[in-house]
Amino acid sequence: MLFELVLAAVVGAVLFLVVNTWRNPNILKTEDGWWGVADKPEGQEDTTIRPFQLSTSDLELEDLHRRMDQTRPVPSLLNSQFNYGFNSEHLEKVISYWRKDFDWRKQIDKINQYPHFKTNIDGLDVHFVHVKPQEVPEGTKVIPLIMVHGWPGSFYEFYGLIPLLTKPSQSGHFVFEVVCPSIPGYGFSEAPHRKGFNSVCAARIFHKLMKRLGFNQFYAQGGDWGWLVTTNMAQLEPRTVTGLHLNFASPSKPGLRITLSLLLGQYFPKLFGFTDLDLKNLYPFTKKVLGELLQETGYMHIQATKPDTAGRALNDSPVGLAAYILEKFSTWTSKDFRNLEDGGLTRKFSLDDLLTNVMIYWTAGCITSSMRFYKENLKDRPPHTRIPVVVPTGFACFPNELMYTPELWVRQKYRRLVSFTRMPQGGHFAAMEEPQLMAEDINKFVKIVESQVKGR
Repeated sequence: MLFELVLAAVVGAVLFLVVNTWRNPNILKTEDGWWGVADKPEGQEDTTIRPFQLSTSDLELEDLHRRMDQTRPVPSLLNSQFNYGFNSEHLEKVISYWRKDFDWRKQIDKINQYPHFKTNIDGLDVHFVHVKPQEVPEGTKVIPLIMVHGWPGSFYEFYGLIPLLTKPSQSGHFVFEVVCPSIPGYGFSEAPHRKGFNSVCAARIFHKLMKRLGFNQFYAQGGDWGWLVTTNMAQLEPRTVTGLHLNFASPSKPGLRITLSLLLGQYFPKLFGFTDLDLKNLYPFTKKVLGELLQETGYMHIQATKPDTAGRALNDSPVGLAAYILEKFSTWTSKDFRNLEDGGLTRKFSLDDLLTNVMIYWTAGCITSSMRFYKENLKDRPPHTRIPVVVPTGFACFPNELMYTPELWVRQKYRRLVSFTRMPQGGHFAAMEEPQLMAEDINKFVKIVESQVKGR
């Protein structure tokens, strides 16, 4: 009898180890961090959620205007357009509008139209927008959705998308309850006070935020850094993230098949599932991919090595800050905009919206801390790059994205890719540029996942 009990215990232990070894290779394991300026206090954590409203003062605006008035223009080269960076002559026009016509108080009212909150997590005051649907028809499911921004964007990127998601979908089966947090060090979230705060740390904080709001399961959406943070969220707790929707993805581990697709894809496109659009955006590879990345990623090298040096200058100069940020909203929307005198800035965005995003960086004083996020994420190869994503994933492929990603490359990382949509237009800041297209694709993706969940 004793032998049988011992044998049963051993068999049970072996089965437990086998099952957990089989289940857990796709789960990212990390430990809690503490990022506050003071040491972690003993005792119970403060989980209070506090309302937050943005405001300004005459003093803040006077200081801004004084700095703008003291800028020293540098003439651009003849016929350089935006090929050397932000065209100086057009920058003067933007600054003139900012100084004389832009109404920050009016934009603050626009920002405050949605409920804002702060709560302390891991020593940091985390800011977030939380919008609940005002109308929920009978039989309609309310689905929580966290949307995470990137650089040099902010929570404000989602302001055109939020009203489209918080109204019942055409099918009438579900509606979204949207949470848009600011990554710590961005916008109105407190910046980390200690080294090492990367995307995984942000993902852990956002998991804690969603649980604090009462959500044990939710969907996640992201582009730019939001892609990596939400991907890490799916890797940390795949059973908590019901579905993941992305509009940006970077191959973190090229592998043999991706390498072969690059070498042979233009000759044997069907072998790798390449479309005409894929071929157009990938070849000739040296020019279309490597050339563009070299031309457009100089900022990344600066921010991944010495963010505090450049950040100090940008934190002191509103004109420099605007040029640095708005140049990305030109070229990353369409590389063809480099050949325009005005950078095509107002072809897809209003100047008020662009300057509102700049003002969030300026008034929060967060440009340096936002740039540090690059150093923390790019200084080594973290474990999450080797872990596939197993939650249902949807991908919106916008043709003018800074780094074009064909379906084959997305599938390598995201093993349950249930939708891949080739968008008719749009670039890097898709949620802000094409909110209608984005809303339609999120609804389509969630409808697929919800039908799969129902069918189980």
